[in-house]
Amino acid sequence: MSVVAWIILGLISGFIGSKIVNKRGEGIALDIVLGIVGAVVGGWLFTTFGKVTHVHPVPGVTGLNIESVFVAVVGAVVLLIVYHAISRR
Repeated sequence: MSVVAWIILGLISGFIGSKIVNKRGEGIALDIVLGIVGAVVGGWLFTTFGKVTHVHPVPGVTGLNIESVFVAVVGAVVLLIVYHAISRR
């Protein structure tokens, strides 16, 4: 994926993830970072737990498509929940 595609994917998935957890966006820059890191975390989660459960795993981030946005949003939500649990905010 190109850098522009990663930024767009990060913005979309970070915004959706922060809306789900916080009910508001985190700002453009933080949403992009959250979405990109969430894509990495989500890809790892789907690959790891798909192998453990012997279910055909959803592929990780493969491009700018619905499956990749879903994986990145799940990763962003997990990341935000862990962050809020640690910081108690």
